[in-house]
Amino acid sequence: MFPMNTMALAGVALVASVLTTAPAHAELSAEELAKLAQNPVGNLISLPFQNNTNLNFGPEKGTQNILNIQPVIPISVDKDWNIITRTIMPVIWMPSLGPDTPAKSGLGDIQLSAFLSPANPGHWIWGAGVITQMPTNSNAELGNKNWGLGPTFVLLHLDHGDPWVYGALINNVWSLTSNQQGGSYSNGLIQPELPPKFRLPTVT
Repeated sequence: MFPMNTMALAGVALVASVLTTAPAHAELSAEELAKLAQNPVGNLISLPFQNNTNLNFGPEKGTQNILNIQPVIPISVDKDWNIITRTIMPVIWMPSLGPDTPAKSGLGDIQLSAFLSPANPGHWIWGAGVITQMPTNSNAELGNKNWGLGPTFVLLHLDHGDPWVYGALINNVWSLTSNQQGGSYSNGLIQPELPPKFRLPTVT
């Protein structure tokens, strides 16, 4: 999204899953379904929410809050491959950035990722694809008006009967233009995937 020069408080993921009615999913336990909902390239429809709070943000040392709404939708290509779409829609509360810049709230820049992923993975699940950043910010302070594009990759270990889910999601988005509001950017992301009680901060 837009540059941040403060350290983010660890995001708290609140996952509300809208599950498909396939028999394979119906046979899984609640714990196993929760593990699948952590998988950004899982073969089920899910609707995770992730809230990130940034303290001492900006010159006024205010508190910024970003609620990411992250629907994941799988699309079957054939019996061997799926395309998994993952959209991040940030709803942002931006504190005042100075006497002439009051607090703002609204929609930030939407990111859409599309992963090509095996339909029948083993213990290790992977996906590779592209991520697009769209200039959907409702206020100038909430994003960048230049389109962006880059690679994205995810690798997870998810084993039936094993309570551990671990891996990482990695991407980098480069601006395609620099002549709109906000100028050029290059934003990288490393997001560890761990059980909720061991969850680490995201590195951007």
